[in-house]
Amino acid sequence: MLDVHNGSTAEPSAPEAGHGPPGAAAAATPAGPPVLPYALLATVLGGLYFLYSWVQYDRFRTPSWDLGIFEQSVRAYAELRAPVVDIKGPGFLILGDHFSPVTALLAPLYWVWSSPLALLLAQAALFAASAVVVGRTAQQVLGSRATGIALTVAYGLSWGLQEAVKSDFHEIAFAVPLLALTCRALLLGRWTAAVAWSVPLVLVKEDMGLTVAMVGAVLFLKGQKRLGAAVAAFGTAFFALTVLVLIPAASRAGQYDYWAKIEKSGNGADVSFLDSVLGAFQHGEKWEMVLFLLGVTGFLCLRSPLTLLVLPTLGWRFLSHDPNHWGMFWHYSAILMPVVFLALVDAVRAVRTSPRPWLVAYGKAAVPVVTAIAVVHGLDMPLRELFRADTYRTDARVLDARRAVAAVPAGSSVETNVTLMAHLTGDHTVYWVGGAQGVSPDYLALDLNSGWSQPVADPVGLASQLHPEARYAVAEQAGQFVVLKRQ
Repeated sequence: MLDVHNGSTAEPSAPEAGHGPPGAAAAATPAGPPVLPYALLATVLGGLYFLYSWVQYDRFRTPSWDLGIFEQSVRAYAELRAPVVDIKGPGFLILGDHFSPVTALLAPLYWVWSSPLALLLAQAALFAASAVVVGRTAQQVLGSRATGIALTVAYGLSWGLQEAVKSDFHEIAFAVPLLALTCRALLLGRWTAAVAWSVPLVLVKEDMGLTVAMVGAVLFLKGQKRLGAAVAAFGTAFFALTVLVLIPAASRAGQYDYWAKIEKSGNGADVSFLDSVLGAFQHGEKWEMVLFLLGVTGFLCLRSPLTLLVLPTLGWRFLSHDPNHWGMFWHYSAILMPVVFLALVDAVRAVRTSPRPWLVAYGKAAVPVVTAIAVVHGLDMPLRELFRADTYRTDARVLDARRAVAAVPAGSSVETNVTLMAHLTGDHTVYWVGGAQGVSPDYLALDLNSGWSQPVADPVGLASQLHPEARYAVAEQAGQFVVLKRQ
């Protein structure tokens, strides 16, 4: 077994699968298993991710305003401007909301393909790349290509990734492969590489500094005490720097707004930190999420110190009073998937030498069981919609939405809700409905029935309420969509 208490980065040779002593670290060659089989499988997974994202975008099923927000910020980077996101408010600097400068890396992609679909393609590719890392690591550590392929499938179909794909693009797309590479390096005893892959996480989102700190804790447990302490200190310090200095400096309010998720209850009442801690474990959705998170590995991930990396994310989600953070939906669990799956790999390797026969037997059965669970559970997850004919149907609602988008001239300013938002950000100045204070946009484009806002019975009256200084009249009515023009 790999000696985790020395600083060597060399990978020991391993016998062929099914031979040699139990628990032998399995690296057929120093370079690791061939990439091609995993790259082909990841291409299929990435294709499914992007196909789902494209259909959802094309059929106007965008679930939130986030795709429009990231489209505006990446477009600004591509045009060498400050990342101003008018959806959050006129002239709003997005670095004063979340600290995610890593998204600037997508600017060159926008020079080639300037579309929200470019973001969805990038996310699909990043998720797929992480599947290559997970699969190759499984083969390298456990010595079996079948095991590596099986875990690639199980990981690629995992609920955390599928829910993230359903939630459109988010900055955590970069954290997923970075965490996979970090965990791989930790499993192979490549301590310097583990640090190198984990440090950029602080540029993905402000809370990731705490995850980097936990990487330091794992290094400490692996015997790299000085290096681990330094990484833990760096991660903690950078987290404090972002939420106490960098984000407030970029924010109009001069503060980190998301403290309110912990300090305010769902009805807006003040809640002490102690009450937040005491109430963190009360809601069943949180425990359901943890059950599925650990259950996706047959609970064997609990035997690996890598599982410590999930604690910072689970911690703030448990403390939050926002129900969106509690359960299995949205994108928040995607970054946990590479951690628990590679913790499973670590645990399977460890239990091979257990003195408990039942545990050795469970370790041998874990990968097939986990794969079967992932496939069966995947039948009830978002990607299943790709195998339904009505997913691709262009109905009257879609045609009406396209008419509404076409009715807003390029270059104009428009206030809109979620349904049309990401389709307008490319060549318009876009504001969120009710969020354009001090501005009288040229147009209002509204989904009267939904769009993440209350149904609208009187669009002209709503326009007068939002902008009493201006007068708006209906320019286009298409089913449940209406476009109003400033007179």
